[in-house]
Amino acid sequence: MPHADTLTVVHHDDTRTSYTDVRYQLHRDGIRIWSSEGEHAITDILMTHAYRQREARAS
Repeated sequence: MPHADTLTVVHHDDTRTSYTDVRYQLHRDGIRIWSSEGEHAITDILMTHAYRQREARAS
């Protein structure tokens, strides 16, 4: 599962939601995000921007 230091979700209405230090999974119905605040399932996505600034930690 990919890790992102910063993940921005652009919704169909051009609003944006940003998350930091997350794991995520893209699928045909949207995106599922796991962050320190919990799990988020978003279905109205237009695109995502994920950035990773450091090496991934071994799990």
